[in-house]
Amino acid sequence: MTGLIILCLILALGGGPDHDRKGFRYWKSPGAFKPYMVEGDLGKFLAVWTSMVTATFAYLGTELVGITVGEAKNPRKTIPRAIKLTFWRIIFFYVLSVFLVGLNVPYDSPDLLFANKKKASASASPFVVAISSAGIRTLPSIINGCILIFILSAANSDLYICSRTIYSLAVEGQAPHFLARTNARGVPFFALGISSVFTLLAFMNVSSESERIFSYLASFVTTFGLLVWISILISHIFFVRARRAQGVLDSALRYTAPLGVQGSYFALAFCVLIALTKNFSVFIPNHESYGNFDFRSFITGYLGIPIYICLYIGHKVVRKTRVIHPKSSDLYSGKDIIDEEEVAYESMQLSSNEPKSLLGKITTPFF
Repeated sequence: MTGLIILCLILALGGGPDHDRKGFRYWKSPGAFKPYMVEGDLGKFLAVWTSMVTATFAYLGTELVGITVGEAKNPRKTIPRAIKLTFWRIIFFYVLSVFLVGLNVPYDSPDLLFANKKKASASASPFVVAISSAGIRTLPSIINGCILIFILSAANSDLYICSRTIYSLAVEGQAPHFLARTNARGVPFFALGISSVFTLLAFMNVSSESERIFSYLASFVTTFGLLVWISILISHIFFVRARRAQGVLDSALRYTAPLGVQGSYFALAFCVLIALTKNFSVFIPNHESYGNFDFRSFITGYLGIPIYICLYIGHKVVRKTRVIHPKSSDLYSGKDIIDEEEVAYESMQLSSNEPKSLLGKITTPFF
């Protein structure tokens, strides 16, 4: 990805075989934003808002660093570092790469995916389109091979996260107990098997209408991804309320959110807004892409919301749970285990380094 970013910058500056200095040419013609449904500034705004579905789909997974806490060594140091690195990697690999590829490929390029019938060709990636348009040979095939590796890597991490999440729910009694069974190597094979079944959905892409099927699946997954983010943000807000009610100061924490609880409130409002409006086009009559009313887009775009609400209410009814008061929230269960692990880890580190005082590190609360 670093190589692709550098290459896109070189191509935009005219360093490719065609020596075409593109610069910001495509920002002027055909334009940086493709109007959607209507012309003018409103159409550009609707295009940006519609892209929120794809953008959210692409960013899903950035929150999964939290699931690795249970298996990380010395999480009080490694997890804050991983969170900070995740932010900078998003800025570099996501934002910068999209910015540079937008300089090299116009939105109306006939070589882009879904703009032609070559569904399995090198036109699968705008990076490949940029490289091919500059007259570079062989490299597009190498890039497609790298993209395949990226996909396999993403699938591998997703299976890990999904199986571990199901396993954790089973251990806590929130899922069938057999899902907590593991083999001799500690792999939750039942949870992994259930997770693997959903990979068969990829075969839907063999249909001649793969573009529409992919958009349906992306919209469906995005809805649940937004609901996951909403749940995390609400949990953080409740956590901050609980520790403030119990007098736990920010200085007692090993990591605090950079924007604090105010950032969570803003992000929560934004996620709710996107979840409710991301499929607004299905309500527009006579739109060329959807007809009078595309019930499939409506279902895949909004089905997750009632499912989420029903599961939440159903859990409250079946488990007979209540919202916990901030002063009654348990902020310390499991802290002793982390303390012991940290002491063991620090002792192991000290055995190979100069002796250092552990006082202050062990007694700081972990949340």
